[in-house]
Amino acid sequence: MILKVRQGGEGATAIAVMLLLTGCAVGPGFRRPRPPPVTGYTVKPLPARTASAPVAHGQAQRLVQGMHLPGQWWMLFHSPPLDAIVTAALRANPSLQAAQASLREAQAELLAGEGAWYPAVNAAASATRERLSGNEFGQSDVSHVLTLKSASLSVSYLLDPWGGSRRQVESLAAQAGYQRFELEASYLTLTSSVVAAAVQEASLRGQISATREIIRIESRVLAGLKRQFAIGAAADTAVLAQAAALAQTRAQIVPLQKQLALTRAQLRAYLGRLPSERLSERFALSSLRLPRRLPVSLPSRLIEQRPDIRAAEAQLHAASAQIGVATANMLPQISLSASLGSDSLGRLFTSKTGVWSIAASLTQPLFEGGTLYYRRKAAIAAFQVSAAEYRQTVISAFENVADALRALEFDAEGLAAQSAAERAAGASLAASRRQYETGAISYLSLLNAEQTYQQARLALVQAQAARFSDTAALFQALGGGWWHRTDAARTRR
Repeated sequence: MILKVRQGGEGATAIAVMLLLTGCAVGPGFRRPRPPPVTGYTVKPLPARTASAPVAHGQAQRLVQGMHLPGQWWMLFHSPPLDAIVTAALRANPSLQAAQASLREAQAELLAGEGAWYPAVNAAASATRERLSGNEFGQSDVSHVLTLKSASLSVSYLLDPWGGSRRQVESLAAQAGYQRFELEASYLTLTSSVVAAAVQEASLRGQISATREIIRIESRVLAGLKRQFAIGAAADTAVLAQAAALAQTRAQIVPLQKQLALTRAQLRAYLGRLPSERLSERFALSSLRLPRRLPVSLPSRLIEQRPDIRAAEAQLHAASAQIGVATANMLPQISLSASLGSDSLGRLFTSKTGVWSIAASLTQPLFEGGTLYYRRKAAIAAFQVSAAEYRQTVISAFENVADALRALEFDAEGLAAQSAAERAAGASLAASRRQYETGAISYLSLLNAEQTYQQARLALVQAQAARFSDTAALFQALGGGWWHRTDAARTRR
């Protein structure tokens, strides 16, 4: 609905009519969904602290309700290389830059939509010079040169009696909110992915180091067997079997190195770098420190902290506003207009202005083949879709937190068990070597002890890395502390 007014009594009347008619807005008023009526994330209460193990990264972790979660949560691992690589990724990652641009686009669309609340002033002017032949008037020897000038001015204002435009702006504001939280989700996904890749690299380097240690042990055993074979104290089958076992262990280095190369390439991609570019940061488990105190947000706070929940809520809000837009389109459309014109710009605002007009119209849609009716039904269905997606997002978020908490509990217990298994396997291997050298056991028993130690050693490294990975997963599941970020204010506008 367009309102065109001019200065004077007509403009005052039009504004009065506008204020009278814009007192309501059709469509449902949006209300934020309530938090789920639960007080915890698991059926049974979680222990206040995890188990501990007498091994590196085996300290107990304590769960603290309501503990502050910093926006730069990765700094809790106290690793300068990790801090550096996350900072570099935030500065150069293309996906994050795309999310930032999407937010700017949505904010610009919102400002464009808000322009409907302000008057639009348009001016026009034209000048035409032409020569007319007298033959048209029966005067063959006469010609006329004419100059035509005109100027006009119009002031327009959107009359919004049913609040359709306000609902449209409300929808645009919700879409801007959605893009804002999509940016926060991209920020959290990127930082979590970088930390996960760094922990994966540290785990692979640890497994490679453990495998090389096992190779050294097996090489010493093989050398001893060869000496025994030389003096007739060992069978050639034992030498061949040990050589095969050593070759098999060496072969395990290759897939680990392959995974390490792929992980390094993935880190370069997170940093917005090409595979051929250098990456100076390297990660080892010994360079990471496991946080001893872990935050656990209240369930009622989780829906405020998870950016994916806030984004789903914004989509729900936008869908709600679109119902109002579709409803307003079914109601009468009122238009008031006025124009002012003159044959020269200088006389446009004088009492001798030559041209003016005032008009009013009302249009009520009567029959459009059901288009408007079904568009409203479609808007209602879209709202129902968004409501279901919101509930699913909340369920998934709570599941993420529960999974991370359970994983931390089992990781600690698993590390304690793997630590005990590794110590027992190491002692068994040492005893088996002594017994084999004295002829108390067969070579097959020694080989079994070697394989058991190898498996236990690699499993211990993996268990140590799992505690870091799942700690990072908990920080991600709780929302990543974006509300405490020092640069978050720039995305709140």
